[in-house]
Amino acid sequence: LHKMTYWQLIGFNTGKKKKAIWMDCGIHAREWIAPAFCQYFILQAHKTDPKMQEMIKNMDFYVTPVLNMDGYIYSWKDNTVSCDSYGTDLNRNFDANWGTLGVSFNCSSNTYCGSQAVSEPEAQAVTYFVGSRKDDFLCFLTIHSYGQLLLVPYGHPNFTAPNYNELMEVGLGAADAIRSVHGMNYTVGTSPDVLYANSGSSRDWARFQGIPFSYTFELRDNGTFGFQLPEDQIQPTCEEAYSGALHIITYVYNKTFNGAVATAAATLWTMLLTVGVTGTTLM
Repeated sequence: LHKMTYWQLIGFNTGKKKKAIWMDCGIHAREWIAPAFCQYFILQAHKTDPKMQEMIKNMDFYVTPVLNMDGYIYSWKDNTVSCDSYGTDLNRNFDANWGTLGVSFNCSSNTYCGSQAVSEPEAQAVTYFVGSRKDDFLCFLTIHSYGQLLLVPYGHPNFTAPNYNELMEVGLGAADAIRSVHGMNYTVGTSPDVLYANSGSSRDWARFQGIPFSYTFELRDNGTFGFQLPEDQIQPTCEEAYSGALHIITYVYNKTFNGAVATAAATLWTMLLTVGVTGTTLM
């Protein structure tokens, strides 16, 4: 990836090509809880949860704790803002209906979408790395704050994901998993339905690339503390979000691997039935 962007690979080297999960945090500099979650996810993934250990054997996890490294560092400083320093909203810079809705072409705006699609090195890095392996990736998770939302594609109201119903079903299951940890409610839906219309998001780009499961997590809270959660909310936010992410990843894993076994078994059973019927007919 770009020299200012680092990802952590979690998985076992089996010597074979593997399916993969993508997760990034910190695409927006001021969303400080997001990088904390990615770090938490990496630590949890290395623990002894049997299901996670099974999934790590069969899938690789690419986790980027801070996608917007220089912006993240900048957000901790008290500096004046100009076109040179404010920068592009990376989550409006991807080649997914770029520049059409929910963006600004004013470089002083925090929704500035860039001079053109994929103009920024971080967006270029993700586009190249994930796009060149798009057939390997089963799921694309991008972690943000705030609002307590699980957003499914697409941000443009004129487009509907071909597996929208399944995305919603899995997302609602993830929201239930989140609620079971600390009782927090997350709303599930497309951005136009539950937030606002937008274009150029990495979530939408990933789904347009054919990656079947793509979600944006908007972590705590609902506006009381906004982007600066108090310290005592960091761990519980990470715990509940981990439960939600694990629900999605587990669903994807079971569908891909257990589903493949079930399909093979069903095919074999059909063949046996066919042979049996043919044999009876010949007799």
